[in-house]
Amino acid sequence: MSVGLLIVTHGRIGEQLLSTATSVLGFCPLQTAYLAVSQKSDPESLLEQASRLCDELDRGDGVLVLTDMYGSTPSNIANRLLGHPQVQVVAGINLPMLVRVLNYPSLNLYEMANKALSGGHDGIVFCESEDERHDQ
Repeated sequence: MSVGLLIVTHGRIGEQLLSTATSVLGFCPLQTAYLAVSQKSDPESLLEQASRLCDELDRGDGVLVLTDMYGSTPSNIANRLLGHPQVQVVAGINLPMLVRVLNYPSLNLYEMANKALSGGHDGIVFCESEDERHDQ
């Protein structure tokens, strides 16, 4: 068994991130699904759909839900899934976060949520040239 992965984002962001991460890795090691939220979407209908997806993805080890911007409609839908047993939600999805999660498919739900946090955090880097460095 393994943790399932549900991505809930604005528009096709989740689909595109998953496609890109799978392309980088060459395969997708987890059961995954994504849910695209548009401005015209009915949040209650999307919540029902997200709940069904969680049920389908949970093979006994839980579901990690990754969402984009905290406080937005996709995030609010994701956070309402916390009532399900064995669901963890992490907001702020980015490609480094997703690749990190997919690189550790055998972790338990709590450990995977922490990998998502570290991958997202560590993947954000301020880039500057040597002659522009401000730490000298």
